[in-house]
Amino acid sequence: MADSAIPDVSGLSLGILGGTGDQGKGLARRFALAGHKVLIGSRNAERAQQAAESIGHGVAGGENAAVATESDIVIIAVPWDGHKATLESLREQLAGKIVVDCVNPLGFDKRGSYALPVEEGSAAEQAAAVLTDSRVVAAFHHVSAVILLDPEVPEIDLDVFVLGDDREATDTVQALASRIPGMRGIYGGRLRNAHQIEALTANLISVNRRYKSHAGIRVTDV
Repeated sequence: MADSAIPDVSGLSLGILGGTGDQGKGLARRFALAGHKVLIGSRNAERAQQAAESIGHGVAGGENAAVATESDIVIIAVPWDGHKATLESLREQLAGKIVVDCVNPLGFDKRGSYALPVEEGSAAEQAAAVLTDSRVVAAFHHVSAVILLDPEVPEIDLDVFVLGDDREATDTVQALASRIPGMRGIYGGRLRNAHQIEALTANLISVNRRYKSHAGIRVTDV
């Protein structure tokens, strides 16, 4: 996507469902710092409000359905085991919206993390199967929550793979990713290719454990 084609997303409001978790709070913090109105959602409005207060920077909290209704773009950052049920409960509120799924279906055992099989192919494809009236995009899978939340890290040295079947929606999410200093949104293919992006998170966890790091990904020659 050439610079001249990057859409202006500066005025869009963002809702983050699962915003009480570290990744959700980290994304909320960074987008609020970039000037966006940010709402974080939870099944429990009080928990969402407490999490919002811990972030500051004008972030507000509320119950999932209200946040989904009020936001221009909604990011799904809920735990995998609650993913499908959460989306099924919000079909009406998410209709017509760009929905960004950043959920990684992973399992953990004594040998480490590993990708879980998903009937639909990936978490993002499951979201698309449930939210038939939404524009589902996969993105933000490989962003370290520790880095997002660290006030000593002004820029995030990372490329974000953005996948989807709606070109306008993927362009919008690429532009959104690039609102965070140091970060770029890179088109990564259609939604059917989201499985390997989600699964790659298990490899990054292994990298982080071996090297005591918070590794990300950069794409060369783009």
